[in-house]
Amino acid sequence: MPPATSADHSEAVAELVDRFAADHHCPSIAWGVVADGGLIARGGTGEVGGATPDERTVYRIASMTKSFSAAVTLLLRDEGAVRLDDPIGRHAPELAGLHSPTDDAPDITVRDLLCMSSGLVTDDAWADRHLDLTDDEFDAIVRSGLVFARPTGACHEYSNFGFALLGRVIHRATGTRLRHHVTERLLRPLGMLDTTWDEPDHDRWAPPLRRLDDAFVDEVPTPADGMIAPMGGLWTTVADLAIWVSWLADAFPARDGDDEGPLRRASRREMQTPQRWVGQRTIRGLRFPTSYGYGLRVLDEPTHGTVISHSGGLPGYGSNMRWVPGGSIGIVTLSNVTYAPATELGARIHDLLAERGLGATAVDEPTDDVATSGAALADVVAAWSRGVAASDTALAGLFADNVDPDDAYARRSAAAGAHGALTTGPVVATSDAAGRFDLTAADGTTGRVTFALAPHRPPRVQQFSIAFDTPAG
Repeated sequence: MPPATSADHSEAVAELVDRFAADHHCPSIAWGVVADGGLIARGGTGEVGGATPDERTVYRIASMTKSFSAAVTLLLRDEGAVRLDDPIGRHAPELAGLHSPTDDAPDITVRDLLCMSSGLVTDDAWADRHLDLTDDEFDAIVRSGLVFARPTGACHEYSNFGFALLGRVIHRATGTRLRHHVTERLLRPLGMLDTTWDEPDHDRWAPPLRRLDDAFVDEVPTPADGMIAPMGGLWTTVADLAIWVSWLADAFPARDGDDEGPLRRASRREMQTPQRWVGQRTIRGLRFPTSYGYGLRVLDEPTHGTVISHSGGLPGYGSNMRWVPGGSIGIVTLSNVTYAPATELGARIHDLLAERGLGATAVDEPTDDVATSGAALADVVAAWSRGVAASDTALAGLFADNVDPDDAYARRSAAAGAHGALTTGPVVATSDAAGRFDLTAADGTTGRVTFALAPHRPPRVQQFSIAFDTPAG
């Protein structure tokens, strides 16, 4: 996306948001578009405190908090305070032996809590009203026994109470509550100064509302920060979330150079990597596979490819953030009505911007291995298409020793010349060890070569295929 969106794109998003707010009865919405490391468009609709909300208006973001709790857990993991495969009872003895109620179940681990595989029952309605759970109340619940919906460690089951367990583990392992780690180790270093665990002490925040009998009424206030707050306690703004989205998106691609943190890029990528299969999900009429990372959802959308996302819902609030890894585009949507469908709105904004040519998935630059091998392969394929044989030395320097036995060079050469002389396009990486390049034949036919490298050095092509859009003759 360019450094700043043009006025017509911003106006188009604003019109979409206005329509959405009217259709879905949202009293206010603040939104932002993120790209290239910052907030490049922003807006709001409705009213908060007598004014239109903007990027500095504070909303409660509910379960989007989980990404912050997960990030600080990985930071502590990197420092050696916890290990992801530690049974949670290793750090919090009062949680020892906690697992689904069969003799063969493994103990819940820190990893299980982060990727929602503890097996604990999904508890959104209950947890949303118990953010302020005290330590004594938490202990009483654990002693009374917990309800499990799935076998521990076997599959995904979304659990808010699991993040309460995570908060206890971090407290026991470090002597400091998770909220303090998040504030001091993440929010302040990143400059997210409007993000807090407590209700704002100013008038720039959106009060919680509910739609009831065709009117907006005051929602029962959401509880204050407590034992369950690691799952959903944060208050923040579009501007601060733009920082968060940009920082997480910037973990891609893997690269050399500065990696000062506050959480290293590899750990940020780990958060955004599928850890547990969730299943099929439908948003704005599209159905696609989804997984859960650590405090984040990983979507495999048919229109945008890999999208990282998380929503939040509490009585009085609904929110969502989504982005394409690499930072080409991100969207933040916040509203102050009970369980506002902000996920749907974020996806529609993404679709709108994509239709206008903004925010395409970033293409990785080829590694030296892929670029060099791809260029040499392109030369050989082009020569073959003109009836010129490559020397044995050239072939041995380019191909692994399985290539000729798999499909003889003579057959491959004939396939390359099926449409006459070929012009080859630039090499595009599909991974750090694979790539492709396009072909244009003398008769106008187009095609593509895909290739992959062998596991040894010096790099050699172990597999390649030539495919034309129109079969020869």
